[in-house]
Amino acid sequence: MSKKKFDIGEGIYDAKQLGYPKMAVLGVQHMFAMFGATVLVPALTGLSVSATLLFAGLGTLLFHFLSKGKVPAFLGSSFAFIGGYAAITAITDEAGNASNDYSLLPYACFGVACAGVLYLVLAALIKAFGAKKVMKFFPPIVTGPIIIAIGLTLSSSAIQNCQANWLVAVIAIAIIIGCNIWGKGMIKIIPIMLGVIGSSLVAVILHFTGAMEVLDPAKLEAFKTADWIGLPFQMKDTVFGMLAGDFDKNLLVSAVITIMPISLATMVEHIGDISAISSTCKKNYIADPGLHRTLLGDGLATILASLFGAPANTTYGENTGVLSLSKVFDPKVVRIAAYLAILVSFSPKFAALVSLMPTATIGGASLVLYGMISAVGVRNVVENKVNFENTRNVIIAALILVLSIGINYAGAIQIPVGSVTISLSGLAVGALAGIVLNAILPGKDYEFGSDEKGDKAVNFKV
Repeated sequence: MSKKKFDIGEGIYDAKQLGYPKMAVLGVQHMFAMFGATVLVPALTGLSVSATLLFAGLGTLLFHFLSKGKVPAFLGSSFAFIGGYAAITAITDEAGNASNDYSLLPYACFGVACAGVLYLVLAALIKAFGAKKVMKFFPPIVTGPIIIAIGLTLSSSAIQNCQANWLVAVIAIAIIIGCNIWGKGMIKIIPIMLGVIGSSLVAVILHFTGAMEVLDPAKLEAFKTADWIGLPFQMKDTVFGMLAGDFDKNLLVSAVITIMPISLATMVEHIGDISAISSTCKKNYIADPGLHRTLLGDGLATILASLFGAPANTTYGENTGVLSLSKVFDPKVVRIAAYLAILVSFSPKFAALVSLMPTATIGGASLVLYGMISAVGVRNVVENKVNFENTRNVIIAALILVLSIGINYAGAIQIPVGSVTISLSGLAVGALAGIVLNAILPGKDYEFGSDEKGDKAVNFKV
């Protein structure tokens, strides 16, 4: 019996035809594609690198289970929530110097877990009423300015990190831009990873040749003494550990109200990503297994990760790029990447190596990233052809931007409610104002599903 030959141009939907060795290589390729961006989020926020990798893998497997194993998506760290973590952990000393108290991260993680619950609510609404009726409450005139504000409110922290060593930061920026613009194949898909590695190598050379001290001596010592094998997280750093102790109710409520509105943007991003994967694989995953199932998987993965001290999860555009590059659309190869991420998460030595990343490298990578987040918001508005000759649209966008950014720099709004003081961040106020104004002002001009390009215009990855 002759073996059936496949036309790679049409795509391969059953990778077993290639043999297990090639499937393993494809799985490793998917892991490399997600890796740089996924580990950058804990590096930026102070969350655990090991827990991040563990729950990226577990979250991906959970997503595949809930989507009936049909969607070849990898769930990595979401950049959209970085501003939420920063808002909760930010502290200022008596001299006015800003820093981060990472012991407050479990509060932020609880807020992200609650944001994940909104995914479940949206999934239920879409299942009951359909996507068009639900998405009319989240038009680009609301989500676009919110995304723009997320990037702009983070910009100052990127500059502060770059100031640690502008030479190293500029090298990171140059590599990322060069790979993204002129790179081919996998080089173009993993620019952040290459930028981080390249600038870190320069920093190592500068440090050990005595040209300048770039590496943190304490982190260098921690890397030397870290075990090769260990548990990915400690219970005291999780939401469960925080709730078991004497926690601050005011901060907990504030974290929820501050972070939950961010999910308005990430849920739209999810829909755009699933649309992009559908287009790449030439299968309508929004219809089968259904958008409600993919949202459910993404939401539950985010809740699970957050409860155990890992970043929120999101479907990764980098891995969609790998699908387009390899023409192998079998979800099984993505699950191999998930298993590999879980395996690597049990190495504290590796986590210490990622934590050793120079501050300036983080600054350079985040400078590009945060700018890209704001640019994605602009893209969302432009590709959906939002009409700014319509006064209602100008008013909605103006108030979202001014409230989000202005309150961020002036200080959160404090509202006492009984024994609890609710702290409203700029992003929370801006998002709520945008949703309410869009709902009550006449002249709506957006319909979800009428423009496929516009519906895919939200993607936070570089």
